[in-house]
Amino acid sequence: MIRLDDLPYPVFVGRPAPAEIATFIREQGFSHAIVLCDANVALRAKTIARAIGKRTSTLAFPLGERRKTLGTLERVLETLAQRRAERTTLLIGVGGGVATDLFGFAAAIYMRGVPFVAVATSLVAMVDAAVGGKTGVDLRAGKNLAGAFRDPRAVFCDVAALETLPPRAMREGLAELVKHGIIEGDETFSELEELAAHPLPTWPWEKVVADSLRVKAMFVADDRLERGAREILNLGHTFGHALELATAYRLSHGSGVAIGLRAAGLLALRTGRFSQSEHLRVLSLLALLRLPLVTPTRDPRPVLRAMSADKKARDGKLRFVVPRKIGDVEYGVIAPLPSVRAVLNRLREVPGPAEFR
Repeated sequence: MIRLDDLPYPVFVGRPAPAEIATFIREQGFSHAIVLCDANVALRAKTIARAIGKRTSTLAFPLGERRKTLGTLERVLETLAQRRAERTTLLIGVGGGVATDLFGFAAAIYMRGVPFVAVATSLVAMVDAAVGGKTGVDLRAGKNLAGAFRDPRAVFCDVAALETLPPRAMREGLAELVKHGIIEGDETFSELEELAAHPLPTWPWEKVVADSLRVKAMFVADDRLERGAREILNLGHTFGHALELATAYRLSHGSGVAIGLRAAGLLALRTGRFSQSEHLRVLSLLALLRLPLVTPTRDPRPVLRAMSADKKARDGKLRFVVPRKIGDVEYGVIAPLPSVRAVLNRLREVPGPAEFR
């Protein structure tokens, strides 16, 4: 198992047995713990709870992006209160990206903050949601608009859980890997290009996840509260989040980010920041990974409305993260509205020669 110590808390990547997770938790000195989980991974969560000991209970909740709401958060908080959770109670969140976001937020605000450990069981949780201290839920106006920065005590990325996921769920995290490859540069991006030719079950997931997290940790460590360069990690997300909201989350997060990466490249092309050859290279990798490149929404207006609530906006102006080349990404880019509209219109079409005009 790989241990990363680039952040104020350890991140373990590998195949942690429930006993290993339990040993770490007991070493922290907690006498009482509650395991919160997505109902889909309740069996795994109960196994962890049994390994920790007698005073550990498991609470399962049906989740999913449409349930990542204040209503679900309230149910979690009320249940914690009914179970007499205290400030010294350790919460352990088990599940995918929605679970780690929502349970982390519950830990951040219950009794003004209780300790939290994340056990990530999906690829998108491992390489994105569980690491970085961002927690939150969605509002009707936009993605993750209610939340808090709250570091966990530790994160366990259980790559063995990836073997239980269907291909569609696995692909949810692939766009985040591509994003980190674009940010880090040619060597990391080239490794993904080589792996993309092989079936997902054959990938060296422990190394892939750890390498991706090292990219993320580099920015998070220097900008914990996202007041500067950490915004680079939102490459593809301004478009992606807006597309998710505009489709009432029929478009998944991973699909939104994939289309958002194409959109960021198109915007960079229009503003003279990105080369045609590198944009084509990104599109080719996304296509090889069987990620979507075309938006299901035909009307750009709902997408633009959703963008207006983006957290990176300043003084009512949209700010974007765009690539200048693979390995060089710029944040805080203000783009003219006609250019953004043109990009959204282009996203309705399959990439072709017109992409580069």
